[in-house]
Amino acid sequence: MKQKNLMKFITLLMILLIIIPVMVSAQSGISTSVAIDVWLRTGAGLDWRKLEILPAGTAVNIDGRESSNFWVRGIASNGSVGWMAAEYLAVSPEQVASLPVIAREAPLTVSAPGQGAAPVAPAAEVVAEQPAEAPAAAPAAPIVAAPSTPITGFSYGGHIQNFEEGADNWMRAAGMTWVKKQVRYDRGMDPNSVAWIINEAHGRGFRVLLGVVGHPRDLNQGGYYGEYASFVAGLAALGADAIEVWNEPNIDREWTSGQISGESYTALLAQSYNAIKGANPNTMVISGAPAPTGFFGGGCGFNGCDDAFFMSQMAAAGAANYMDCVGIHYNEGIIPPSQRSGDPRSEHYTRYFWGMIDAYWDAFGGSRPLCFTEMGYLTPEGFGSLPANFAWAGNVTVAQQAAWIDQAVGLAASSGRVRMVIVWNINFRNYGDDPMAGYALIRPDGSCPACLALGN
Repeated sequence: MKQKNLMKFITLLMILLIIIPVMVSAQSGISTSVAIDVWLRTGAGLDWRKLEILPAGTAVNIDGRESSNFWVRGIASNGSVGWMAAEYLAVSPEQVASLPVIAREAPLTVSAPGQGAAPVAPAAEVVAEQPAEAPAAAPAAPIVAAPSTPITGFSYGGHIQNFEEGADNWMRAAGMTWVKKQVRYDRGMDPNSVAWIINEAHGRGFRVLLGVVGHPRDLNQGGYYGEYASFVAGLAALGADAIEVWNEPNIDREWTSGQISGESYTALLAQSYNAIKGANPNTMVISGAPAPTGFFGGGCGFNGCDDAFFMSQMAAAGAANYMDCVGIHYNEGIIPPSQRSGDPRSEHYTRYFWGMIDAYWDAFGGSRPLCFTEMGYLTPEGFGSLPANFAWAGNVTVAQQAAWIDQAVGLAASSGRVRMVIVWNINFRNYGDDPMAGYALIRPDGSCPACLALGN
């Protein structure tokens, strides 16, 4: 009897020794590196969009495979997420086979190399998630996000309202690796109150861009620039991958009337840049994108400045020394991004995708790459008539929105001038005087044609 029990114990032990490594692999993935330069793609196969080349030696963590074992999905040390040919990685066929077969849109279950434990998430199936709303106030002891890693190559993502409706799954399907959230800074605000945004993004496998804007009424208060700089430095220390310093500082909605100029904004940018880099050299600093406009006749008025003139003032004030990337917005297109003329409204450069790229690139003599922190196309389809101020987009369809966003990202990636594109937006719902939902990629029926276009 004792011998039979002993044999059962030995058999059970052998089974456990076989199963446990596989379970660990399925839950925490495999840490490896690139053996031969490999393309990172949005899906498993040569037909999927190329994201970037990962050079030999790049550390990667992989969490799943497709059924043929030829392709695996993972995250690189620079935070980029995608699919890679397994034969170009330093992994054995047996290791690949030990990974779970996953759908392309399945939540990522591993963190970037060097960023701690993998988030807990199902790997085998796509699950429509309904996460809890963000806390109204900072938690008593926020989890500190992992430090950001250096950012290389071209990448793209989307501006989110929240992660509802499976937004993160749609973003992965689109090949996106970034999320953007805007933060409204109030004097005395603790950076820890924003830690949940950084942690949520990283936990879901995305890099995070925080657009930080204060109140125009505070700009003239003594010591304000230093307070703002200290706050954004705190966000960098918490692991923010990129920070956009302010938003549309060339108009009085965001800057003090009568005091709007590229010089005054550059003073804030300079303090912020130095503080951010002192806290985390890997955090990318993006200048606050101006509102694209020709309303002020080519110069400045009491209530604002044309963006081209504002950028020339920034350049003269030395702004290029205080940013890694030039912030740019493009959200008034009604023709394909490849088109350089023929807009029925006017031939002003802000009407055109390439017009914006050329103007902003030239403003700094090509010394800094461009980062689209808002790039989108408005369509009323599925909502009804647009308000009068946005009637110019009344004939744009969802199909055009999807095709044009896909084209714009492709053109940006191949331009050699653009480092990042953040699509405006993913899942905003407001359709009032400011019809944000009309820009949203996730449409009222829950579909996302633009995500499918980007991912193919």
